Amino acid sequence: MAPTVPTVPSPRTPSDDGRAPWHARYAEPYAEWYAERCDGWYADWYTYGLGWPTASGPPLGLLTGVRFDVLELPADAGAALLRRIGPASGPVALSGCGGLVRLLVAEGSADELPGLLDWLDWGGIALGLTALGAGGRMTAPVPAVTPAILPVTVRSTAPPRRTGGGTTAPGAAVWLRPPEPGREVEPTLPAFALSGRGDGNGGSGGGAPDLVRLVDAAATECHRARLLRGNVFRANTQPLAFS
Repeated sequence: MAPTVPTVPSPRTPSDDGRAPWHARYAEPYAEWYAERCDGWYADWYTYGLGWPTASGPPLGLLTGVRFDVLELPADAGAALLRRIGPASGPVALSGCGGLVRLLVAEGSADELPGLLDWLDWGGIALGLTALGAGGRMTAPVPAVTPAILPVTVRSTAPPRRTGGGTTAPGAAVWLRPPEPGREVEPTLPAFALSGRGDGNGGSGGGAPDLVRLVDAAATECHRARLLRGNVFRANTQPLAFS
């Protein structure tokens, strides 16, 4: 019979006290601290850089119906719309969950949306095209520039940049077409043009498409994306045919 070899436990490190590693124990508190610090700096960026009112979070919000309203549509329809209208639009954001494209439009546009959809013969159709106006808020996207525009006292406390190069926190709202700090945003926003459907650009006087044309194009892309999603679903649920 072979002699029994005693099992010797592995040596313990000084930090091995039976608890989780320190980075695991402090990850959540650090994440909360970092999020609070980022929200504070983001609020300063929007306030000092753009003059936009914010709502405390988390997450930090941008108030709609003050400097701008927001046109919302599903991400697939939004991507097609941006390709269709080209660069002639105001700032555009992608929601944190990646499910909505948000186009900034002139203040008051949200009130015009239901009537425009009816006039354009889109009334009563489930498009997924909605708007945020007075009293609303959208999640503030991660600022897309460095803090150089801020006062020195604000820049010195700014958190490390987490934009670009895959460093943006997962699930964060981002700018697809960011606003430019220090520049008036209103002239770039699509607005309601009294000349109506089919007229040229410049609903807000700054080269942006007028709201009627934008809503018509957005509704078309929402309807097309809805049909494509339905076709994909039906194709995936069709029973296999065997000869």
